[in-house]
Amino acid sequence: MGLKEKKLAFLFPGQGAQYPKMALDFFEVSSAVRELFSLASKQTGIDLYELLEKSDENELKRTDRAQIAITLANLASAEFLQENNGFPAAVAGHSLGEYAALVTAGVISKEDCFLLVKARAEAMNLAVAASNGGMSAVLGANPETVEKITGELRESGFELYAANFNSQRQTVISGTETALKEAEAKLKAAGARRVIRLPVAGAFHSPFMSAAAESFNKTLLSVNFVNPKIDFFSNVEGRSVKDAAIIKTLAAKQITAPVLWTKEEAALELMGFDAVIETGPGTALSALWRDSGTKIPCFNAGTLVNAKETLSALNE
Repeated sequence: MGLKEKKLAFLFPGQGAQYPKMALDFFEVSSAVRELFSLASKQTGIDLYELLEKSDENELKRTDRAQIAITLANLASAEFLQENNGFPAAVAGHSLGEYAALVTAGVISKEDCFLLVKARAEAMNLAVAASNGGMSAVLGANPETVEKITGELRESGFELYAANFNSQRQTVISGTETALKEAEAKLKAAGARRVIRLPVAGAFHSPFMSAAAESFNKTLLSVNFVNPKIDFFSNVEGRSVKDAAIIKTLAAKQITAPVLWTKEEAALELMGFDAVIETGPGTALSALWRDSGTKIPCFNAGTLVNAKETLSALNE
């Protein structure tokens, strides 16, 4: 079975996957990717080639830089795969990764994607500045335990929420500095192997982002959404959603709602793909896919070398 006959899904990573010079290898070999860089720079008012070429890790960690850069890198990877006959039958994105998924599924245009991502990043940046929150990854405890403890701590007056349901062995929590410290001790006592503070600027996917969601919604309302041409999986619902109006509503909710990634993975597995491809920087989603226990293989396409290796393997 050749590449064109393979049933594929693209998985797009989110904030935290960024690194300097990502996607520049695709830029060098693809005129379509160069056009994508030009379009993204025009829509955001940022010279994105220069940003990726010259910025260090600290500059790229900024929410208003990271979200635009990662979306560009995700779409550059997808562009290269599709130029070489790697077409998805479904797409899913982790948090910010949903915007590359929306473009690839034909729900929004590339132009509108970068307008939305810029507005989303700026709104979240302002919300971060107004709060004192962060996120921690809880490793080795099941999601039920994490939800139970975060719920108990909320009842005790701590502002703490389960934010990303990444796997049976990893759940990310959002909260104030005080709440995260309190949670760390309780989660370890309940069997968590490690609780790791994440290098993010705020308490994302929680009520802390309510002001950001309200601000972002003003831009969202101006953008046209159409029904997806392929299956689009939602973080908020944890399943495929086919109606444009519902997808638009979920985009507004996504900033404050938890990411139901384990549900998305289970729903994707039921569709019987030949393979899934992590289409963007890093390998975090590949690791989570393996953690799910599925037998469906996951390939990487975050770099030009990885993408070529993946295309070659899937052509066999």
